[in-house]
Amino acid sequence: MTTEMSGADILVQALRDLGVEVIFGYPGGAVLPIYDALFRQPEGPGRIRHILVRHEQAATHAAEGYARSTGKPGVVLVTSGPGATNAVTGITDALLDSIPMVVITGQVPTALIGTDAFQEADTVGITRHCTKHNYLVKDPAKLGGVIYEAFHIATAGRPGPVVVDIPKDVQVATARYAKPGPIQHKTYRPRVKAERSEIEAVVDLLAAAERPVLYTGGGIINSGPAASQLLRELARLTGAPVTSTLMGLGAFPASSPQWLGMLGMHGTYEANMAMNQADLIVALGSRFDDRVTGRLDAFSPNSRKVHIDIDRSSINKNVRVDLAVIADVGHALEDMVHVWKARQHPRPDLSEWTRRIDGWRAVKCLDFPEDGKAIMPQRAIRALHDATAARNPIITTEVGQHQMWAAQHFGFEAPNKWLTSGGLGTMGYGLPAAIGAQLGHPNALVIDIAGEASIQMNIQELGTASQYRLPVKIFILNNEYMGMVRQWQELTYASRYAESYSDSLPDFVKLAEAYGWKGIRIETMGELDDGIQAMLDHDGPVVVDCRVAKLANCFPMIPSGAAHTEMILQANEVSGEMDDEAKALV
Repeated sequence: MTTEMSGADILVQALRDLGVEVIFGYPGGAVLPIYDALFRQPEGPGRIRHILVRHEQAATHAAEGYARSTGKPGVVLVTSGPGATNAVTGITDALLDSIPMVVITGQVPTALIGTDAFQEADTVGITRHCTKHNYLVKDPAKLGGVIYEAFHIATAGRPGPVVVDIPKDVQVATARYAKPGPIQHKTYRPRVKAERSEIEAVVDLLAAAERPVLYTGGGIINSGPAASQLLRELARLTGAPVTSTLMGLGAFPASSPQWLGMLGMHGTYEANMAMNQADLIVALGSRFDDRVTGRLDAFSPNSRKVHIDIDRSSINKNVRVDLAVIADVGHALEDMVHVWKARQHPRPDLSEWTRRIDGWRAVKCLDFPEDGKAIMPQRAIRALHDATAARNPIITTEVGQHQMWAAQHFGFEAPNKWLTSGGLGTMGYGLPAAIGAQLGHPNALVIDIAGEASIQMNIQELGTASQYRLPVKIFILNNEYMGMVRQWQELTYASRYAESYSDSLPDFVKLAEAYGWKGIRIETMGELDDGIQAMLDHDGPVVVDCRVAKLANCFPMIPSGAAHTEMILQANEVSGEMDDEAKALV
């Protein structure tokens, strides 16, 4: 049955039919018909909840946090011109980190497109290279089908953002709407299942390898919870050690003896050395990005490489591989486990490989010096982990040193609990992402681990959490510097700290209170545990200003352009001065 409806009503009905629960947005003239349609929704089941953010960039990051923590696509609604351009950072972030998101933007009336009308921008042109696909809808009769297709593209294959630009006159004009059937796109048909011969070839390589490594990425988490369980099973069957990219943390439990930790620029010594010395690398839902590989000509020079990924364009983009398998990594893992068991392969004897890895572990690369006075940021992260592990929190981060320390020292046991900006490295991601995650999981403990510089990028979203009574916690590691910038300046620019000191910082406790949050300040080691507990005991939103050592550096670290074997392991972090060995490696 078809019904005559306005374009705005068609949009809202299509979103309801698709099961959308939450929209993150900010109104403006070019989307007022859509906001009116949202307002006129009938009460009861299926009513879409709108979350009013304070900035359109925050809307996109909140949608990312919702999507990453729930597995459902995030939805954003913004107006034309600056509304759309403000969303571009989050759209690009979602593209690089493979986050399913549909962004609906208003546009000036069709007749005014191209006239430099008020708040006009070429949204389709601007977002062409930071979306999986985008649309300019000029016919209300096509709007329902376009929305369904947009969700299909955003969630199928390698997930990502899709933009739908809707002129204001199309929102007002009427057309008939019928709920579309299943989407079968003419050209976009990602390959989900691999050929059995390909899976058998991977299993044969794993069975014969003497020094294998399972190199895992965010694709495993995107594939769903079953993929993480299948990864655990494959690791159990093969005995292979497991490492992960920043985006893949949580797919494999950090408590497992087979866990090597994160690899790459700030990865562990054992993970990077194992990758360098492996005779077989099986890449699962990861893309060999530059932060992982270091210097390409020195990356794992003696290994055979298998790459399993749903995105055909990622194969051989950065690293040439010996065997490529185009498939959803969850299906590939299921098939690998099935073939391994069907062939009754015994668990390989990797004792010699394990002994070598244990030798690298003995370096204890994540240890850090303490003077008993200043709070080391690593200690603060570990204390936060110890206090919250039993509650299995969702952790978001901003971007910088605190992000890497959280990745190194906060052990994750399950997927969808670690939400961070990986590929784009977007400061300001963490607070709105925490808001999105909290809305997706109302009863969960959600903590944004932040830096004092990064948190200020979207600090206005304290108001969003207050408005919707979201008990988000923010744990700021305050060293008064843009820490990662300062660290690079120390290591490569002779400690010329050009514009990296955060002068004129706000009083975060008073700022929190101004927004109706609870504010807590932690200044000494003796206050650390009690301050964290006070944060956890409060049932509303909390900002913790934890003052940490100002010149602490994030190690291990592979300098830009260096090989995995050229890691800086440790320096005198308390004073901020490097030892001679570290200087020699820079």
